[in-house]
Amino acid sequence: MEIKIPKEVRRHKETIFFGLSVRQFVCAVLAVGTAVVVYLVLSKTVGKDTASWACIVAAAPLAAAGFFSYNGLTLEQFAWAYIKSQFLCAAPRPFQSENIYCKALSMKGDHDYD
Repeated sequence: MEIKIPKEVRRHKETIFFGLSVRQFVCAVLAVGTAVVVYLVLSKTVGKDTASWACIVAAAPLAAAGFFSYNGLTLEQFAWAYIKSQFLCAAPRPFQSENIYCKALSMKGDHDYD
């Protein structure tokens, strides 16, 4: 008897509904809910055709957020890392080298072992 084990066990994601993970399913439900609300609000004022395009524009980012993954980061983790690196912790970082060998030699000369 042979047991099949995925080659990359760390990449395994459990699915709950229609092959979607919990995160993907929640984002899909939020996207559908947003599309319905946008359509109901806009259909009487701008027309059904324009409202349907507005639904797509409003729901697409939410739907994409569930499937987004960059180097193992979710959209929220990626956005926080980007904000930290570009705005919060952004400062010039001058390169300063340190010659450990020279320091070791100068420290060796400081001690008298006589």
